[in-house]
Amino acid sequence: MGARFDGKVVLVTGSSSGIGEAAARAFHAEGATVVVNSSRSVEAGRAVAASLGRATYLQADIADPDDCRRLVDDVRTTFGRLDVLINNAGTTRVIPHHDLDAATDDAFREIFEVNVFGTFRLTRLAMPLLRDSNGSVVNVTSLAGVRPTGSSIPYAASKAALNHLTALVANVTGPAVRVNAVAPGLVRTPWTSDWGPLHDAMADRAPMGRSAEPDDVARVIVDVAAAEYMTGQVVVVDGGLGLR
Repeated sequence: MGARFDGKVVLVTGSSSGIGEAAARAFHAEGATVVVNSSRSVEAGRAVAASLGRATYLQADIADPDDCRRLVDDVRTTFGRLDVLINNAGTTRVIPHHDLDAATDDAFREIFEVNVFGTFRLTRLAMPLLRDSNGSVVNVTSLAGVRPTGSSIPYAASKAALNHLTALVANVTGPAVRVNAVAPGLVRTPWTSDWGPLHDAMADRAPMGRSAEPDDVARVIVDVAAAEYMTGQVVVVDGGLGLR
């Protein structure tokens, strides 16, 4: 298979590490010019972009409306186009599901501001560029948005909202723009580096016998972005965990 994204510009939010970094590298390997982004890990983001060569780094916090506008404006000014938007930036708090009192209004607000409001805001602002290029959006959600699992109830609820938002936006942006979601299960990233017992449990619980690596998810993100007749879908990448 040839380079499917030759001449294309791909923005991957939250791409200084983990799934986002793996996705940035996977798109670059497919010929894309990649915009690497992070809200705080500026040096790490710059290092990722520098290691790719055909890439640039833009700092922006998608929870900040002004940053979202600036990010889209910078992409427009620098490249004059945007072909693919990967909404990977997200946040969470680890709160046991049974501890309902700990799932405070502030926790919901903080998580939804990034995972739902920020993601939708950036998608809305980028839509004119994406329409011009018959582009594609991939939202990185979570198995926690499909099943009652995840790091906290606010996080899981935010990812369920984002899964439905994917379908809603896809329904009104086709045929010009396709919008899909990729929903990973447990992935070995800097976020989950200290979740050793959960990773160990995947050997027994998941048919694939392990947690995902970022590259496992990144390959699916690229394939979904390239799928010209797919829109409004949520593709679960969990090693079969949802079967059990």
